[in-house]
Amino acid sequence: MTSLSYAKRRGELETYFDRTAAAAWARLTSDAPVSGVRATVRAGRDATRATLLSYLPRDLTGRRILDAGCGTGAFAFEAARRGAEVVAIDLASTLVGLAQTRVPADLGAGSVTFLTGDMLSPDLGEFDHVVAMDSIIHYEGADMTRVLDGWAARTRRSILFTVAPQTPLLMVVFAVGKLFPRKDRSPAIVPIRPDDLWARLSRAPLWAHFVNGRTHRVSTGFYKSQIMEIVRR
Repeated sequence: MTSLSYAKRRGELETYFDRTAAAAWARLTSDAPVSGVRATVRAGRDATRATLLSYLPRDLTGRRILDAGCGTGAFAFEAARRGAEVVAIDLASTLVGLAQTRVPADLGAGSVTFLTGDMLSPDLGEFDHVVAMDSIIHYEGADMTRVLDGWAARTRRSILFTVAPQTPLLMVVFAVGKLFPRKDRSPAIVPIRPDDLWARLSRAPLWAHFVNGRTHRVSTGFYKSQIMEIVRR
């Protein structure tokens, strides 16, 4: 069951990505020229996506993957090229619609099913891998834990996700962001220490079936992301 805080935050994110930032996000995730901060964000996201893909087998034939918070589909397409059956879901119907227009002709043996809705829905079924790139960074610690708990119960192999690392620089950026008028702000991220998150997760019995795996930090300009891997024993 999702909490009221999760549902409220999810609604705010849906409004932002579906309406306020849809055009900017479409440009950022394309090959159109961008400048300044957005160029560093694009570079960081490209590096993060490449690392997440490197944590998966080269051959994903027959494996079912949840791309949670799929955006415009870049990760889903690459996983499908390796043979995966990808369920790509996002709360923003505008971004999902754009992703569907970008499906490449060379998906190979894999497939991508795009959906609009809640990435935590149990109706999505079970998966070999769950991948959540920059999808849970906007949720408070308790809701972040609740989301990961929900995925762990339905994941056969690994969960790959990113968090915003709690570094001094990121905390300064976070504080400065609060000075802008609310209408000009993107949804706030919630920095967290990876070790603290794993300690929080490991208190629940279901996490005894998982181990804390590889981790890697991506830092390009204003983009800071900590990749985490949790693997079923």
